[in-house]
Amino acid sequence: MVGEDVSAVHPVIAHTPGELVSAFVVPLVSLVYLFTVDWRLTLITLAPMALAFALVPLMMTPTRLREQEESDAAMGRISNSVVEFVQGIAVVKAFSGSGSAHRAFLAAVDDFVGSFQRMVRGLSGVAAGMQVAVSPPFVLLVVLTGGAALITGGGMAPVDLLPFLLLGLGLTAPVAALGHGFDDLQAARRAIGRIRDVLDVPPLPEPARPVAPRGHRLELRGVRFGYDTDREVLRGIDLVLEPGTVTAVVGPSGGGKSTLVQLLPRFFDPTHGSVILGGVDLREIDARDLHRTVSFVFQDVRLLRASVADNIALAVPHADPEAVVRAARLARIHDRILELPRGYATVIGEESELSGGEAQRISIARALLADTPVLVLDEATAFADPRTEQAVRRALTASRAERTILVIAHRPETVADADTVVMLENGSIVDRGEPAALLAGNGRFAEFWRSHRSATAVRTQVPRGDEPR
Repeated sequence: MVGEDVSAVHPVIAHTPGELVSAFVVPLVSLVYLFTVDWRLTLITLAPMALAFALVPLMMTPTRLREQEESDAAMGRISNSVVEFVQGIAVVKAFSGSGSAHRAFLAAVDDFVGSFQRMVRGLSGVAAGMQVAVSPPFVLLVVLTGGAALITGGGMAPVDLLPFLLLGLGLTAPVAALGHGFDDLQAARRAIGRIRDVLDVPPLPEPARPVAPRGHRLELRGVRFGYDTDREVLRGIDLVLEPGTVTAVVGPSGGGKSTLVQLLPRFFDPTHGSVILGGVDLREIDARDLHRTVSFVFQDVRLLRASVADNIALAVPHADPEAVVRAARLARIHDRILELPRGYATVIGEESELSGGEAQRISIARALLADTPVLVLDEATAFADPRTEQAVRRALTASRAERTILVIAHRPETVADADTVVMLENGSIVDRGEPAALLAGNGRFAEFWRSHRSATAVRTQVPRGDEPR
């Protein structure tokens, strides 16, 4: 939509109005003058233009419109394939997948070529007829034929033919401009329709009468969710997170862990069930109250093209510099910031770049500065070394004694520090309890964790040069 449809609307706004005014005014003035010279030859001069306009409805049949829409959709698929390739270019290159990625792009191109050819074949005859009708040689032939007939019959003086030869031919260019403007209008109409389709997707409904949460106890009651109707990602989740506790969510990839935490900022609403904060369903809480109560640190960090200080103070724009520095110290990123060209005033993405781990610690500092009573960590220390992770974890838990923390965990230290461990598998909770009690048992978590530790031990104990290939 951004790459193609907005560009299609641009000519209509920036160029078409002026071109259409010029295309109407010039012929109108010329025609008024020609009518004063000889109205009969004026009508003859207009005959080619009338023929061209008579062919326009043939370009607007349902079949022609469908072919144009199919061509637009095919062009959109080319844009999508390019964007997907560029976004995933590191993975494609690392795994030598450029062949398959290029094949996807070429398939989209072939699809576009086929749909474009169908559209052109359907329009070519009509378009050729219109081009011939308004071409200067054809108009000249019509004017000369009509003028010669009138002069021969004594109905018009030979000198009166001259204005028609000059101005009559000049009418074709404005008519051609009208044709191009008409094409732009049609393309813009289709593009605006697609833009409206996106803009008309309803946002998550906001409550008419918001209710403020009473406390920061989090509860998920019978939560079910699927990104589409064919497959559920979460199946009947019942979970309570008490204030002052840390709950670690573990499980195999694809088990629904990230989907679970994305329900808490209300990126999505459950298909069934409810997420309750402080005794109030999230759907009844004002978005600003929700974001003042819950903050998030995600694995995939996106920093703004702004200063380091502004990135840290995103949730608290008017925070004093001392508070920003204090949060950066707790997140173990202060010393690295001082190494940047202008320290906390350095603009990220322009004056300096940060590594993945450094960006994560910036986002952790942001969460610490926000100091919300509920904190959700989705692989928040994935890029940190164990010592840094331990320091950050202690800072997160110590900065507010009654904070409710939910963390997606993989490292043993994170799991060991949690008050409760919840294991998700195939969208369902298959085990829960205190870490020590779960490890001492023979449940699904103990089995999962033993296999995880064994795999880690194998990776760390294989001598260099003896790695499996």
